[in-house]
Amino acid sequence: MTKLSNKPTWKNTFYTILNKKAFILLTLGFSAGLPFLLVFSTLQAWLKEVNIENVTIGFISWVAITYTLKFSWAPFLDRFNLPFLNIFLGRRRSWLIFSQIMTGLSIFMLANISPNPENLLIFSFFAFLIAFFSATQDVALDAYRIEVAKTEEQGILGASYQLGYRIALITSGAMALVLADKFSFEFSYKVMAGLMMIGVASTLFAPEPSETLERPQMKGNFLFALYIEPLRDLLSRHKNAVLIIMLILLYRASDLSMAPMAMPFYKDVGFTLTEIAYVAKTFGVIMSIIGVVVGGILWKKLGGIRTLLFGSIMIASTTLMFFLMSIFEKNMDLFITTIALDNFTSGFAGTLMIAYLSSLTNKAYAGLQYAALFGLLMIPGKILAGFSGLFQETFGYSGLFLASAAIGIPAILISYYFYRSKITV
Repeated sequence: MTKLSNKPTWKNTFYTILNKKAFILLTLGFSAGLPFLLVFSTLQAWLKEVNIENVTIGFISWVAITYTLKFSWAPFLDRFNLPFLNIFLGRRRSWLIFSQIMTGLSIFMLANISPNPENLLIFSFFAFLIAFFSATQDVALDAYRIEVAKTEEQGILGASYQLGYRIALITSGAMALVLADKFSFEFSYKVMAGLMMIGVASTLFAPEPSETLERPQMKGNFLFALYIEPLRDLLSRHKNAVLIIMLILLYRASDLSMAPMAMPFYKDVGFTLTEIAYVAKTFGVIMSIIGVVVGGILWKKLGGIRTLLFGSIMIASTTLMFFLMSIFEKNMDLFITTIALDNFTSGFAGTLMIAYLSSLTNKAYAGLQYAALFGLLMIPGKILAGFSGLFQETFGYSGLFLASAAIGIPAILISYYFYRSKITV
């Protein structure tokens, strides 16, 4: 067998992508990304299609907060095995396949419930179950990805995972909306439930990590060892902890706070589901991938704090593009421009903040510390997002988008202070 050169050529890259582990991570990334939009923008499109009020749509968006709270049960997936399944699959794969099956069943059950006012409570409950089991899959998959490969393999496996995740966003965004436009949302969600079986099949064929770490016996208070000690370590290592926490809390609040109203807004100004699918859910995802790449390059070239400042300015500025759309209403050119800038910024700023949060963690407590910091990043915007429908009903779309843009100003000021003070990451 010919040995591949260590020199990074296109041929070598092609063979690497065909590597079994990389292919498995691609399909598992697809399984992880598929449910996300089904409880977010695609769900909001469904609710808008059946004339559910924007206020209600905003409140239902709170089910997605589950993704930001996964740190609260993440340690249990590390510490405990699933009965029976663990015997045949091992710790990591048993949690993976359990969460994948439960996510698929929850999507299928949601597809059989009509979101009319009488059924909204049970409808929201199954949307919550999708988010909960999907977030559990994320926790299990993050641990699996770290443990299944050597350090030098993590780059290609991470890229494979991201590629699969982005393909899933196009599937559960663009494809789901096109299917809903041509058939129905019920049919579309049943197709998505079936596609979750890709992750189940991949997990069955995936290797269990050969060196899954056995956690040492915990001494003393259970909750202290599980939660308090890692968080105390995080705060004690950063003298600017208060400002850092404020920056994290406010960094994504601008765009996240108005996000649940984006889909209703597109519908209200007259765009069809198919137009939204092609522009927002296909072209937009491509632009976000470009933003991810550019963000990673600039983080390395310009340094973390400077790029964080750029990102904070871009987030607030691109939110203002929605304000322009609310003035000119249905304008395809403006729609495409807004989607391009907004999604590029989302990928760009998202990459920067992931790198920043990673730089703050201690490897000894990386799992919980990173999950906790990620929760701080997402929770404020998600909480405000729940009130976005109420705010829109009171002040209109223009008022909502202006207020959301203004929320980003404190993050710009803190980033600028860090930059001027030469506070490094």
